[in-house]
Amino acid sequence: MPVYRPVCRIMRRMSELEIGFDPSAGKQAALNVLMEQIMNSYSVSDDEGPLTDAVERFLKRQPHLTVRRHGDTLVASTYFGRAQRVILAGHLDTVPVIDNFPPKWLEPGDPLIREDVAAGHEGERVIWGRGATDMKGSDAVMLYLAATLTEAGYDLTYVFYDHEEVAAEKNGLRKVVEAHPDWITGDFAIIGEPTDCGIEGGCNGTMRFDVITHGVAAHSARAWMGENAIHKAAEILNRLNAYENRAIEVDGLTYQEGLNATLISGGKGTNVIPDECRVHVNYRFAPDKTLAEAKALMIGADAGAELGNGEHMATGGVFAGFGIEMKDESPSARPGLSSPLAASLVGLVKERTGRDPLAKLGWTDVARFAILGIPAVNLGAGSPLLAHKHDEQLPESDLTLMADLLEDWLR
Repeated sequence: MPVYRPVCRIMRRMSELEIGFDPSAGKQAALNVLMEQIMNSYSVSDDEGPLTDAVERFLKRQPHLTVRRHGDTLVASTYFGRAQRVILAGHLDTVPVIDNFPPKWLEPGDPLIREDVAAGHEGERVIWGRGATDMKGSDAVMLYLAATLTEAGYDLTYVFYDHEEVAAEKNGLRKVVEAHPDWITGDFAIIGEPTDCGIEGGCNGTMRFDVITHGVAAHSARAWMGENAIHKAAEILNRLNAYENRAIEVDGLTYQEGLNATLISGGKGTNVIPDECRVHVNYRFAPDKTLAEAKALMIGADAGAELGNGEHMATGGVFAGFGIEMKDESPSARPGLSSPLAASLVGLVKERTGRDPLAKLGWTDVARFAILGIPAVNLGAGSPLLAHKHDEQLPESDLTLMADLLEDWLR
């Protein structure tokens, strides 16, 4: 069993972080300690290493686990000899900090507790700070289960991975699947993305690309000698404004699509007519279409724009006639709720919480498991509406609710 270590409020030296809890203190206390420890470890993407080191030491103290590491991704597996294997996966990285690190516990009545959080959790402590909902709450629950579920009804594989919040090429789960596919095998997977402890099926796909205009540089005092690339970008914005995002039903769940400009850049000086402008676009597409079909809708089926091959002309779709440079792309995943294991988990969650499954509107690694042929769902602590927000926060009862659901289902 894990050894209790006092929790330091702010871990200035991440290499000293130790994870552990007193098994006699009770479930809520154990979960709170684990949550506080990992929340105090700064783990913005590219800086997950110290937290990964601490999680690795914690997992290796559990005698029933076989622990492997690839980069900053950990895979800890049981070998109980059960007929089926369930994978529990959570990423350790967070998005960048926005004046919300170090974390802190908020006592009932604290003005920093959001009204929507307080309304459902009166008289309850709330942990505030970067990563509280996305997704260190679920990580804390998985660490607790990894230490305490020594007689589960399934063999279990816990995956704690890096670089989920950045480009897909850096994703630690992707890398371990490519390097060690035998480590990631199973009959069902649960991704701990925040869902308010309900089930969210499948996920939207995502792609990011630059839409590019070109001009001719000139002195702004003699603008007629050039062509203004930024002015040309107005048509890109017009097409974005005119595009109608759709809500699409797939296998009984409704996925909301979205097409948005998220960045814009252009110009080399305040007195120079710009010769290039780039509008960075993010398309979130429903799982009724493949990645190739989604790209065709945006840039045409034969545009030839792929990751890493530079700029190509859009031959059709929304951005026909503009230059396109692909930056990131990940496929969608259908709900995957038809498998017997998924159905039994859906039934338990419905019984305990009254919640029916919903569609996952963001992209998650459910899509990666779908490619592997492993049915998977999203189920995690915290509200998905608070992910990445500056006031990200999690009521402590979400930790016990998620732990209780998974304990009962996995036993």
